[in-house]
Amino acid sequence: MKVLLSFILLFFSTASFAQKARDYGVEIGVMKTGKLNSITDVDGVKVGHTTRVEGTTIRTGVTAILPHSGNIFQQKVPAAIYIGNGFGKLAGISQVQELGNLETPIILTNTLSVPMGIQGTVKYTLGLEGNENVRSVNAVVGETNDGGLNDIRGMHISESDVIKAIESATTGQVQEGNVGAGTGTIAFGYKGGIGTSSRLVPKSLGGYTVGVLVQTNFGGVLTIAGVPVGKELNKYPFKNAIEKSDGSCMMVVLTNAPLDARQLERIAKRAMMGLAKTGGIASNGSGDYVIAASTAESMRIPYQTRNTTDNGGVLRNDEMSALFMATIEATEEAIINSLFTAQTMTGNGRTVESIPLNRVISILKSYGVIR
Repeated sequence: MKVLLSFILLFFSTASFAQKARDYGVEIGVMKTGKLNSITDVDGVKVGHTTRVEGTTIRTGVTAILPHSGNIFQQKVPAAIYIGNGFGKLAGISQVQELGNLETPIILTNTLSVPMGIQGTVKYTLGLEGNENVRSVNAVVGETNDGGLNDIRGMHISESDVIKAIESATTGQVQEGNVGAGTGTIAFGYKGGIGTSSRLVPKSLGGYTVGVLVQTNFGGVLTIAGVPVGKELNKYPFKNAIEKSDGSCMMVVLTNAPLDARQLERIAKRAMMGLAKTGGIASNGSGDYVIAASTAESMRIPYQTRNTTDNGGVLRNDEMSALFMATIEATEEAIINSLFTAQTMTGNGRTVESIPLNRVISILKSYGVIR
């Protein structure tokens, strides 16, 4: 038992400090990253994981993203959801689209655990001080299908797993790769997972921060910084006319720019452009969703107020282009980071290899991407 515990601790310690693409000299885009190159570079944002790796078949988990550390139900944030391809089970979408706000943490998990994601989020929200009289909660829960490596039919995620992910959420460095909702996912035929990145908009253009977190579980022809890596590795869908590229990608975009729901939908659309730059094709069976929200305090929407109008000076549309570019770059890099930080995993009778980093680095060097 002690040996097993030591192995588990070593595994997750390694996952915590796995090197991202930029650590290998892969610079995606032209904008600067935040200090952590993470969604938590946006002030106040927290991320937490619950990871379930048990026996030979359970490879799944939960990831929680909190736009701020207060009572999100009482201080809602402007939000939007964009559907790149709708083969998915995203809960809570209609109220976000109708009202333009988010009132709970964002939860990511596996497809058949969405009901537990709702239940855990609702229970957490009802238990917060100040919510004693709340009778309706719109939990936003996204998913990808990790059934290739995980016994998804066993529905191993519990309500307590969801609450644990929320309550353990912290600012600072975010674990990536085989953790949380990315524990059992597969991307481009390799081990996928959780990835994150950020961009800083120049001060002359507002000085805002954009952070992205992704759960990758989809296919296509892998492209890194414009290099056709999947083609070079001879690993891509349809090369034998029989392989599929189905799967899903959940993308969460947070920014401290003062944006309303309409503008956030415009931001969300650009995340799909970031996915496309990695070679993703949003195939027929892929659930590709983007959840975007503004964390700006001036844009908070109080649950109860005597005011008849909302506060906040909304950014002009003419000032949005730098945020679009930041979103595209951060999404592209977050997806690539999910591959670079993931590790080979065996589960549910299948082994999925991690991306062959030595070969990938060699290919990128041959194309002049890494000097």
